[in-house]
Amino acid sequence: MFKSRIDPKKFETLIEITNLINSNYTDVRVLLTEILESATRLVGGEASSLLLVDQGSNKLYFEIALGSKGTDVKKFSLNMGEGIAGWVAEHNTPLLVADVDKDPRFFADISKKIRFPTTSILAVPMRVNDRCVGVIELVNKKDGGTFTQEDLEWAEIFSTQAAITLQNARSFQKARDEIGRLRDQVAGGGGFHSFIGSSRVIQEKLEIVRRVAAADSTVLLLGESGVGKELFAEQIHLHSRRRDKPFIRVSCAALPEALLESELFGHVKGAFTDAGGARLGRFSLADGGTIFLDEIGELPLSLQSKLLRVLQSRTFEKVGSSETVTVDARIVAATNRDIEKAVAAGTFRSDLYYRLNVLPLLIPPLRERTEDIGELARFFLERFNRETNKQIRGFSDEAMEAMHAYSWPGNVRELENAVERAVVMARGDSIAVEDLLLPGLGGGSSDVFSGKPLREALNLFKKRFLTATLQKHRWNQTAAARELGIQRTYLTKLIKDLEIFR
Repeated sequence: MFKSRIDPKKFETLIEITNLINSNYTDVRVLLTEILESATRLVGGEASSLLLVDQGSNKLYFEIALGSKGTDVKKFSLNMGEGIAGWVAEHNTPLLVADVDKDPRFFADISKKIRFPTTSILAVPMRVNDRCVGVIELVNKKDGGTFTQEDLEWAEIFSTQAAITLQNARSFQKARDEIGRLRDQVAGGGGFHSFIGSSRVIQEKLEIVRRVAAADSTVLLLGESGVGKELFAEQIHLHSRRRDKPFIRVSCAALPEALLESELFGHVKGAFTDAGGARLGRFSLADGGTIFLDEIGELPLSLQSKLLRVLQSRTFEKVGSSETVTVDARIVAATNRDIEKAVAAGTFRSDLYYRLNVLPLLIPPLRERTEDIGELARFFLERFNRETNKQIRGFSDEAMEAMHAYSWPGNVRELENAVERAVVMARGDSIAVEDLLLPGLGGGSSDVFSGKPLREALNLFKKRFLTATLQKHRWNQTAAARELGIQRTYLTKLIKDLEIFR
């Protein structure tokens, strides 16, 4: 193998991929994409695909497809033995075809339908225990050249890496499935939140979700902070045909502009300071699935044009690269801002807003669906009972009445925080109204401080607040001080001065 001298750059790429497999082989889709991108680049292909064999149907499906027609290619499948890739899978043998027009095994239908002229193909099997589980197919040598025997040898190395990645992932799949099943039983998990809400207005919104989920159109979720827009985004994904593909979350307000562009679109090695290695962006990770862009109203103007292009053509370039990447990801965006005002103010592009606003869905605040308060509160109580190892049975009638009377400006998120705080504060076997510490409610936390001098009321509040934080962190003063934003030594002094006992 490799009678000529090995190209150092190719060897370096091979080492990088091997290190990735050894360090993070559970993220199978990311690694397979990295492997296919590297193989395509090193052999100089114009386009490429990674097909996996479905043992049940005996078909080959395009799991990953790179190139200008990648999204179109993924709509097709092949029967075993059909086309070059099907022949390679059936015979478990690599194949180099210099002129596809002269080879009867070439299946021209896909090339014609997607309008991508194909001249040459290099295809190699991915083997697990000597059985073909997939095929890597490289199409058209760049600059009109032809694939060589050395190209085939490199492709076989990368197909071996892909097979190792796939085998590693499948080895973990049974354990992950079992963990996911148990998590679902315990907390409605599996990576998604439990959806709680049986009020009429919420059920009406869920019916709309089921209808819009069937399409691939962009959805814009609107509503106040804390109403649960992310949960609705999850429901859209879970009711769609993409439910078995990735659901990728991005907060557009969580990162500075320079890092957000790389986070969304990825970057190539050396694209900027500290960019030691290439990385895939969130859009690439969401290929085939759904990407949730939370707080889209905070997206900088400089990135809005790039997002608009993704919405229009499903293409973009990584930071530091001129190579076009094609992605098939459904976009669900969310904001608590008045986007129309932002458009009028010139801080949000009108053309992007119209592209995002194809299917708008307004999520009502908690004060407009008070029927859900009791159900949500009991759900949070059960969760925080488990986390704190307590056995609080429920809420007093006064506490439940207080929760229904309160306006919840922070919506479901505020209710969740209030129940967590109450679980920590409660001394009995049920949550009393004073445990909720809700402002402005008769019989609530305001009565605890009424009639007291200012200094005494402040000390009482500090004592309760610090106690709740310490209990949350299992009395770890370092962790509690970090959350409070104070020095540990100062926290120790407060504990002593306020006579806080464990």
